[in-house]
Amino acid sequence: MFEELPVLVEALVFASELPIRVEEIQQALDAHLYQAVPKKNILQALESLKTKYQSEGFSFELVAIAGGYQFLSKPIHEPLLGVWLRQRSHKKLTKAAMETLAVIAYQQPITKAELERVRGVNSDYAIQKLLEKELIEIRGRSTDIGRPLLYGTNPKFMQHFGIQSIKDLPKLKEFKPETNEIGDRT
Repeated sequence: MFEELPVLVEALVFASELPIRVEEIQQALDAHLYQAVPKKNILQALESLKTKYQSEGFSFELVAIAGGYQFLSKPIHEPLLGVWLRQRSHKKLTKAAMETLAVIAYQQPITKAELERVRGVNSDYAIQKLLEKELIEIRGRSTDIGRPLLYGTNPKFMQHFGIQSIKDLPKLKEFKPETNEIGDRT
């Protein structure tokens, strides 16, 4: 009757971004199969999946974590994944992302509207990319009308740029403006 249960449970665990609880699996299966699926059958399916993925032929395993179940890479692959994650986080930032990051770093905490006023362009995409790279974080909400989010840098930003604190950023007066004079041939 429930022969396909392990495959269905596997699909649910695989699709879930966070650990999926047995109750969530049960609700989805009940709705999909139009009948009540006993919890013990789901637990048996989870155990058979755990056994299946413990073999050396798989780079990941099924883990009971945070009150649910989730596929995670096996600990033996941690060194490789650590290298990959560091490489991914150190990829170059676009000019727009760097400009956005600079404004946030020097004027934090700052709202998106204030940031866009300084930059003169929409900054949604740059903010999203900086949040994904974990170089900025949401610091709370402003007291302004609408209570917009406030953005600021975080320790990963300082690690990425090799500084101890925001005070270590170059002072704005240390930057020399580019001279671009017409007819200057030097």
